Amino acid sequence: MKFLLVFDFDHTIIDENSDTWIVKCAPERKLPNGLRNSYQPGHWTEYMGRVFVYLGDNGVKEDEMKRIMTTIPFTAGMIDLLGFIGENKELFDCIIVSDSNTVFIDWILKAADFHKVFDEVFTNPAAFSSTGYLTVQHFHAHHCAKCPKNLCKRKVLKEFLDKQLERGVSYTQIIYIGDGGNDLCPVMFLKKNDIAMPRQGYTLEKRISQLAQSLSPVQCSVLVWSSAIDIMSYLKLLIKE
Repeated sequence: MKFLLVFDFDHTIIDENSDTWIVKCAPERKLPNGLRNSYQPGHWTEYMGRVFVYLGDNGVKEDEMKRIMTTIPFTAGMIDLLGFIGENKELFDCIIVSDSNTVFIDWILKAADFHKVFDEVFTNPAAFSSTGYLTVQHFHAHHCAKCPKNLCKRKVLKEFLDKQLERGVSYTQIIYIGDGGNDLCPVMFLKKNDIAMPRQGYTLEKRISQLAQSLSPVQCSVLVWSSAIDIMSYLKLLIKE
């Protein structure tokens, strides 16, 4: 018996958006209007690339970025939940699928000593250039019209499950924990024995609710959470069964 936990990162594991938190490093802790208004829907990664250039041009160094990023608060109850998962790793495989980037997620998880809880992190690759600028790339290319250009979480989840099956690993249940509009695509891929856990009051919960009202509900069960303690309570019941 093994369960797969799939986590989003921003507004799910952490209680903020890591990409907008980095703006605290900018002069006067804000971006110029021209840069802020340059975002085009579906092209967030390109926008963040321009933000990182701006920070680099203003002399913001890696150490300062890391110091700011590791002050991001975890979502209520998340520290307890991740501790619980860490103590029960023989029952839970745990992955992150996020539109953040490798550098931010790595910093935040390692600072809190949670990096060992997660088996894999799927997110946009980032690195510091020889000139000290942070650069970010698309995670992959895909043909899904529902998702942003750089990341389809359904494709990531499907490929991960296929790879695990080749290794002889299958899951009793998949538990998907997220909050955003880009989490709907993977949730619609889940089967009736699986469970989606949308964060209360966020876009994913609203989208799932709209689907139910239009009589095309998701196949999986849905359990809404407001604190990660709600998730932990469910997992404790699950492993008792």
